[in-house]
Amino acid sequence: MPVDDDGLHALREAVRVSPENLPLRQHLAETLMNHGRAADAEGEYREALQRWPDHADLKIGLANAFYQQGKNSHALVIVEDLLKLADTPPRAYLLHSRLLLRAGNVERAVRQYKQAIEADASLVDPSLSMQLGVEDSQSDSEVVDGRIRAASDKSPAVPGAEVERPKIKFDAVGGMEKMKDEIRMKIIHPLTHPEIYKAYGKTIGGGILMYGPPGCGKTYLARATAGEVNASFLAVGLHDVLEMWIGQSERNLHELFEHARRHKPCVLFFDEVDALGASRSDLRQSAGRQLINQFLSELDGVTDSNEGVLILAATNAPWHLDSAFRRPGRFDRILFVPPPDEPARAAIVRMLLVGKPTQDVDHEHIARKTDGFSGADLKAVVDVAVEHKLRDAMKQGVPTPLTTKDLMAAAKTLRPTTKEWFATARNYALYSNQGGFYDDILAHLKL
Repeated sequence: MPVDDDGLHALREAVRVSPENLPLRQHLAETLMNHGRAADAEGEYREALQRWPDHADLKIGLANAFYQQGKNSHALVIVEDLLKLADTPPRAYLLHSRLLLRAGNVERAVRQYKQAIEADASLVDPSLSMQLGVEDSQSDSEVVDGRIRAASDKSPAVPGAEVERPKIKFDAVGGMEKMKDEIRMKIIHPLTHPEIYKAYGKTIGGGILMYGPPGCGKTYLARATAGEVNASFLAVGLHDVLEMWIGQSERNLHELFEHARRHKPCVLFFDEVDALGASRSDLRQSAGRQLINQFLSELDGVTDSNEGVLILAATNAPWHLDSAFRRPGRFDRILFVPPPDEPARAAIVRMLLVGKPTQDVDHEHIARKTDGFSGADLKAVVDVAVEHKLRDAMKQGVPTPLTTKDLMAAAKTLRPTTKEWFATARNYALYSNQGGFYDDILAHLKL
């Protein structure tokens, strides 16, 4: 169904006139979602939550908007908070089921889905029921209540991961000097000065785990690391590993490591690694534990040497990662990637404006006024400012350059997305900080 721009404009105008009308705001956000405009709906839900911060339906709506955009960690933070409520809305269980299924945790997804439809029968989703196998235990489905039937000779082939040769380097990454120094010592210097490291018996390889709020440049930094040493770059996502076949996920993971070993020096990058290496104490299905054991075995180089394979991983939820990954020889450098500080924000804005028409932009002033903004948030500021300029240019017929005033006006319409992450991280840092793992978070929050 095509988007009715006139109808949406009328709804927006009605909300502008009646900003305290909660049902009207919800209707606008839901209409945007129904038309596939999840990013716009996200903005409406965020603005509504500024006025009604404890409204459960608004939180579920925002989590659904995140889910539709693939922002799984964002959605999970909200859903996990809703699950702690005494009267958890059934829709929270449904969304949690979808998030768990996307992460490969099928059996737990089944439990959450059943809890949702038992509380509210109208939430039955035939497509999700079929994927989870909750309809008919006597059917020929490969999944029955989340338990995967044994694979036959029709098992899917190993995914074909593509090796890149990134052209970007550290000079294209704004700020993050501490992270760059750690990566130089752990990854770059061993490749550029192998004789010095060999004299001390240090091999070329190892792992670095980066954690922090989303949108702060973890993936970009990993790609720039490969570019610094002209190494191959192999980015691994959940879809490259997880399969609905017993044992196939472990084989996929092994083949990805082998792929990296064949193309060394190679930076092997795991995004959202917590989904592949969730804490085994939280897992009830043996398949998840087997995958983690396989991952640990590959990191240790039990059967094949990882010499020349440089392993980077990123996570927005380090509290879900099994502690075994943090032992020496595995991810033995744990780096907190905070939101960019003021000089870094100025550098990021400067880079984002390269190639765009500007006039006397005060990058430092913008940096001072965007405390807490991630790199992704700053990109959104520039994008919103550009959209406003394009709208003006279409009316006037003449393009005009971006100014400080334009960028500041755009910044005032946005909120730093990192605040949600720190609200959750603060609790872990204060109450689950065994071994000082979250000391960097406490230092950043000045607690």
